[in-house]
Amino acid sequence: MSGPFHPSRHLVAAMSQSASIGVIANPSAGRDVRRLVSWASVVPHAEKVNTVLRLLCAGACLGLEQAWLIPDASGLGARVLEKVRAAQAAGELRLPQVRLLPMASSDSVEDSRAAAAALRAMGVAAIAVLGGDGTHRAVAQGCGDIPLLTLSTGTNNAFPRLREPTLAGMALGLYLRGQVPEAIALQRNKVLRVRGADGEAIALVDVVVSRQRAVGARAVYSADDLHSVYVAFAQANAIGLSSIAAYLQPVDRAQPWGAQVELGEGRELLAPLLPGVLQTVRVGRVQRLLPGRAQPLPAVHGTLAFDGEREWTLDPLRPPTIELALDGPRTLAVEAILDYAGAHGLLLGGR
Repeated sequence: MSGPFHPSRHLVAAMSQSASIGVIANPSAGRDVRRLVSWASVVPHAEKVNTVLRLLCAGACLGLEQAWLIPDASGLGARVLEKVRAAQAAGELRLPQVRLLPMASSDSVEDSRAAAAALRAMGVAAIAVLGGDGTHRAVAQGCGDIPLLTLSTGTNNAFPRLREPTLAGMALGLYLRGQVPEAIALQRNKVLRVRGADGEAIALVDVVVSRQRAVGARAVYSADDLHSVYVAFAQANAIGLSSIAAYLQPVDRAQPWGAQVELGEGRELLAPLLPGVLQTVRVGRVQRLLPGRAQPLPAVHGTLAFDGEREWTLDPLRPPTIELALDGPRTLAVEAILDYAGAHGLLLGGR
């Protein structure tokens, strides 16, 4: 992986003259071990390419002028660029100018994090993200206050919304034109912030203490391994570890608190932890997680999973702390933008 990307003066100048966005499409999203133990779908590269093209076409009709794509070893970004150039040469569709970010690809999640930081330095107006919870978490670690347009193409998709990219592109274009007030167009999200001997990390949806002592294949998919669950939000229409809290103490994205669940002896809950798979979880105490109050995680041997993937090994002598924060990434509220456009006739021509 190359070092941090610093945009040249001519790139910054070019961006200041147009409505520009970044597009981070993770080619590896939705291809982890959970595909082997459940009925999760695989979004093929061809569909991801089409998703980006529909987003760009709709956005270009409403003011999107330039898009920067992340390069990747699979050639997904290059394929989008090829199709855009072919359509522009034929004069068939209105599309923005598309370029690849001048950065090396390591074919890992670090690419998403590095691309977000580069796009932030370039000053793009928004970043469209194609992936699951893990991809969006990586982008959130590098994007700063640049708003995200979330598109679901992963395994567990609690944070990104499942939506038609044409509508997402319309909302993006309306936002870029400044026709929708930011109070309506943007939503501030919660995060779970963990601090410990390994440094600091965030989760957008959930942090789970697992009894598994090794990171291994990373993905958490067995209820037998769970010790406790902490969620920023938990809604019953999501699949994954946050569903445990969703069927005990639902928490909306907009509510200024989270929840924590202690597992072990207690009631049995049937929860959709994986696509097509319901597992029995024994739950004990459930309580609210209030913002701004750091508390120690359980002093146990095991691992810590962020948004479904194990990353930290726990030392019971030095347990990390967890805190719910209300200063997470901003996201485009697609449905609210389109509702506002309809109510105020923003798509009407003439006087």
